[in-house]
Amino acid sequence: MEKMEKRKRDTRWMVSVALMAAIIIVLANTPLGMIQLPVIKATTVHIPVIIGAILLGPMAGGILGAVFGVCSLISNTMAPTLLSFAFSPFMSTTGIPGALKAIWISVGCRILIGVAAGWLWQLLCKIKLNQLIALPIVGFVGSMVNTVTVMGSIYLLFAQQYADAREVGITAVWGLIMGTITASGVPEAIAASLLVLALGKVLLNVFKRMDAQ
Repeated sequence: MEKMEKRKRDTRWMVSVALMAAIIIVLANTPLGMIQLPVIKATTVHIPVIIGAILLGPMAGGILGAVFGVCSLISNTMAPTLLSFAFSPFMSTTGIPGALKAIWISVGCRILIGVAAGWLWQLLCKIKLNQLIALPIVGFVGSMVNTVTVMGSIYLLFAQQYADAREVGITAVWGLIMGTITASGVPEAIAASLLVLALGKVLLNVFKRMDAQ
């Protein structure tokens, strides 16, 4: 009986991860998922990654983050922007080292979104923080993990290429990176906190009813 219950839970987990991954792929291939800005692509694709991490745990969050990252890599390869060299190994201007750095930024940083959101949610549940407070916190932090790790990695790994792309001196890169985090990252995180609260509250109740069956 216990084995059957475990198999049922495992199957439900895999199906749920697959459904969330499908949502990410659909979002990533519509204007709602990748919003083209003058220099970089703003995203809402991290929302299902964060929600998946809350509902299904850090491992699922990491898998969904990887799906997001691969979609970002493909998007920056097929429809390149000024900064696509930092997201697509095929757009690398510095050979294999640049390609590996691009894979880290496009995929590795996005895996961190799901893992961090999943761990944070579990921590907040352990201290029994009210869901109405915990959900937006996880949404905000998960979104900022995306922005800070991506832009921070660009600064650490591609500062010179970034300066060349923006046609500025290397000393101006830090200010531009911080400007992007402030102007795009913070509003993106606020929107994520509200969406995660609205969607997470409903889906947590749905999953709770499913587990009770």
